[in-house]
Amino acid sequence: MALEKELATYQSKLSELKENEGKFVLIHGAEVIDVYGTYEDAVREGYTRFKFEPFLVKQIQSLEQIQFITRLIPVVPCHT
Repeated sequence: MALEKELATYQSKLSELKENEGKFVLIHGAEVIDVYGTYEDAVREGYTRFKFEPFLVKQIQSLEQIQFITRLIPVVPCHT
């Protein structure tokens, strides 16, 4: 899975990161690089430092919002 290590790092460091809730964290592998005030600043730094290597930019939230996405499947009448 893409960014599996970075997501695991985020989860393991969340208790330390909570003091910066609402800001954006840059994670590369198992390392928390830094916390930024904006998403754009974090992404810019990620591309500057890691070029095309995978990195994660995530907003720090103590409670994640769950989003439900449904796919409506049209009912096709069955003619017998």
